[in-house]
Amino acid sequence: MIGFAECECFIFDAHSLKEKRAVLQRVLTRLKQKYNVSVSEVDYQDMWQRTKIAIVTVSSSKEASERELERALKFMDSFPEWERGQTTYEWL
Repeated sequence: MIGFAECECFIFDAHSLKEKRAVLQRVLTRLKQKYNVSVSEVDYQDMWQRTKIAIVTVSSSKEASERELERALKFMDSFPEWERGQTTYEWL
């Protein structure tokens, strides 16, 4: 089962693309290291306070994929530098 989550995030304290990318790099690297997921910025690369993140995981069951995605999203929410907005899920 492939689980896919896409979420929009707002980085309120970023005042340049360099500051935005510093926050993104730190969070995305930690997500990849800590969880069994692939993560990438998929939209709004040229906006300095907004981003769209895609998270993908593969497992033997939908429940395991869902659990891993929820753990990754909860971890993302623990960072005070940004706020997660709309999140959509897909199962393949």
